[in-house]
Amino acid sequence: MEVARLSRIAPEVPVSSLKEAVEFYEQKLGFGLGMQMPDYAIVERDDIAIHLFKDETRRHSPVGIHIFTGNLELLFSELRSRGADLSQEIMLKPWGNRDFRIQDNSGNVIKFTEPRQMP
Repeated sequence: MEVARLSRIAPEVPVSSLKEAVEFYEQKLGFGLGMQMPDYAIVERDDIAIHLFKDETRRHSPVGIHIFTGNLELLFSELRSRGADLSQEIMLKPWGNRDFRIQDNSGNVIKFTEPRQMP
């Protein structure tokens, strides 16, 4: 039986200030602005798109997203040099992945993850 292949995910992330969030993702994480409307923006880097929506009332809880990479140390160095505040240094997790974490200015956690190496 043929099944449909999933190719990309684009999470919607609540932010308290769209302007500040776009600046954070561009300046600190190296994303580019793909599209912006008054209450909604899309930032992109490589094959990753994050949809940011203005949530001044904080009706939504902050979210956490994993973004996978094959070169965690290089990304870690880049984001640190951009001035991103790390909420967690690179750590080996019990399930075998390594990751580091950055919290955006709205409390959302971006987890940059390198999958464990298979033998």
